[in-house]
Amino acid sequence: MKSTLSRRHIVQLSLGATAVLGRPASAHHGWSWAEEEQSTLTGTIVSVSMAPPHPQLNVKAADGVVWLIDLGNPNQTERSGFTAASAKPGDMVVILGNRDKDKSKMHMKAVRITVAGKQYDMYPERIRTN
Repeated sequence: MKSTLSRRHIVQLSLGATAVLGRPASAHHGWSWAEEEQSTLTGTIVSVSMAPPHPQLNVKAADGVVWLIDLGNPNQTERSGFTAASAKPGDMVVILGNRDKDKSKMHMKAVRITVAGKQYDMYPERIRTN
């Protein structure tokens, strides 16, 4: 009887893992969620997070709307020169990036950010200037 319970437990765990792992990822990794066209956002930094999977900024635009800005992955962000000490709440920032295709989301993936005149290129190969 003990082995039957163990097998049943293993089957239940396997089914649970399959259900979780079989679902499509809801994360926003990659670029498919973002518009192809790049745009610029200017605002004031509300918060800086260097936590994985992507360092992020919350930026308040002139109209009062707060945007979530994804920077590069931790290695890309570090290579760009941007660290937790590079910006703080209250700093003005200009972001060049690709905004979310869903216009109801105030979300952008930065290819370049500029703080106090210093540029940090998260994805230099993706930067397009007109």
